[in-house]
Amino acid sequence: MKQSTLCLLIKDNQILLAMKKRGFGVGKWNGVGGKVEFGEKITDAAVREAKEEIGVDLKNIEKVGVFKFKFTDKPEWNQMVTLFVAKEWDGEPAESDEMAPKWFLHDEIPYKKMWPDDAHWMPHVLKGSKVEANFIFEDEYKILEHDVKVLDS
Repeated sequence: MKQSTLCLLIKDNQILLAMKKRGFGVGKWNGVGGKVEFGEKITDAAVREAKEEIGVDLKNIEKVGVFKFKFTDKPEWNQMVTLFVAKEWDGEPAESDEMAPKWFLHDEIPYKKMWPDDAHWMPHVLKGSKVEANFIFEDEYKILEHDVKVLDS
């Protein structure tokens, strides 16, 4: 199962999401992240992806979750994702050829324009909890099975 990262930038009562402009997840709002390169530490991958996708240098990221995603119709999409939260970074989030970032208040998160799993775990993370979850997708829009465990923060 390939390893990936996802990082949410959070400040005050806002979360930074970015519209994916190309590649996996195109047309959806998401955190920043992507594939872990061979020999790369997972935290280094999260930092690198944030720099590439929105131009910020993450500081003091915190691991807050692990997800396993399985796609019945596209096994090449199967992945284990390590979720991080960043509350400190250098630079201002900026649009790249891959992502267009935007700040959202916690009560205005556009879940209907995101991966459908996000609504199951993101509210817990925004409240400060850590999560572990498994999702089985029939396609990129339909969850067949899911299991979300909220851990002590």
